[in-house]
Amino acid sequence: MDISEAKKIWSEVKAELRTTIPDHAFYNWIDTMEAAGCEDNTFFLITVHALAVQIVRQNYFSQINEAFKKVLGKEVNFTITYDDELAHKYEQEKRKERLRENKKPRSIIQEETSEAKAMDNLAQMQSFANLNLKFKFENFVVGENSRFAHALAYSVAQNPAKKYNPLFIYGGSGLGKTHLMQAIGHYIIFHKPNLKVRYVKTEEYVTDFINSINPMQKSKGKKSADAEFRDKYRNIDVLLMDDIQFLESKTQTMNAVFYTFDDLLNRNKQIVITSDRLPKDIPTLPDRLRTRFEMGIVTDITPPDFETRVAILQNLGNQISLNADFSVYEYIANNFVNNVRELEGAFNKVTAYASIEQTDVTLEFAKKVLNCEGMKKEISLDEIAKKTADFYGVTVSDFLSSARSQKISAARHIAVYLSREITEKSFESIAKFFNKKHTTMLYSYEKIRDDLKVNKELEKSVAEIKNSLKR
Repeated sequence: MDISEAKKIWSEVKAELRTTIPDHAFYNWIDTMEAAGCEDNTFFLITVHALAVQIVRQNYFSQINEAFKKVLGKEVNFTITYDDELAHKYEQEKRKERLRENKKPRSIIQEETSEAKAMDNLAQMQSFANLNLKFKFENFVVGENSRFAHALAYSVAQNPAKKYNPLFIYGGSGLGKTHLMQAIGHYIIFHKPNLKVRYVKTEEYVTDFINSINPMQKSKGKKSADAEFRDKYRNIDVLLMDDIQFLESKTQTMNAVFYTFDDLLNRNKQIVITSDRLPKDIPTLPDRLRTRFEMGIVTDITPPDFETRVAILQNLGNQISLNADFSVYEYIANNFVNNVRELEGAFNKVTAYASIEQTDVTLEFAKKVLNCEGMKKEISLDEIAKKTADFYGVTVSDFLSSARSQKISAARHIAVYLSREITEKSFESIAKFFNKKHTTMLYSYEKIRDDLKVNKELEKSVAEIKNSLKR
């Protein structure tokens, strides 16, 4: 295909995209791209914005695929490359346009100003707000485990500081807390350009605070270090603070957080917090700070169920136009059950190996790469029983005995649950090992499975035992 034909097709694709992509995004990222050719069913697109390569792929990949398919009647691949020379010409043209601005009608000037703001907002997101562009509402898969948290986060993004302030989201590692938090920031920056957003991990906040009270930092710059610290975290409209449990036992930093939150809340600024546990379960947290955390609304995210895990994997597949059998998603979802992060890690491993070996992603290939069966077979019932018994301060002999004390029974239930989850053993085999009836094993499994849906401490304990078995 020659360049003129490629340009014509791209022009038609852009016309399609004009109807599906918001104005500010279309003019900034799509309209400024050009077709550089087409070879072997792959379109080569070039852009004048270095950030567009990441932004377009993460935000508008599926729309572009659909537009190409609609125009050509078939699926094609496309690549996006930043072109330095084209960018230089683009900037020259923009300068010329600015010189002619005074001759333009006010409505056109306002439209271009709006586009310029969108560009400025993106720069703010990358540097000031410190957000990761891949974390947005559009690619967050909502399941029963996260439906309420997602609804609250979206409400906060649409109306910051109006209802739920602060919003406190808690749950285990890798379940999507950071994704929801950053999606709030992402949404606000693109829809409310006048608001200043800042995302910070609590570890970073602690480091900044330590630097602010370091005598060596006091004389640097026009402002004192403590004044710079206050400006950084108070001269904003939305503060997103991740992993607040890291404050535990850091007395001086907890005081700084209290005053920061107090100042922001008094000025009607939005605060969003994440943690791996409830405020009341963070030891050494002072009451005055705990009440600040709880004065808005507290919600949780739990591990995704099977259907949600499959939906998450399908979403990941759609983002890269992966052609894989449904059985591949089912296999990964069945074997990686603890959190979204390990689920995504397994998916990335399979697709990376497929790319390197230039092969299709089939069920057989996924099994070969992940070797979940081999991993399960390597862990015996005896090992699971031993690790669980050690964790709860009992013995394997206690499990096999007729002892019915609450401590032993509770630990035995968990050992049975893990035996069924981690290995391929039947309930009959598990019952034989524990010297119990089949119905007893089934009861133990179902009890822990149901308790995990509501008991955060149990969820954390089970995860710790699982991790100890992997080492």
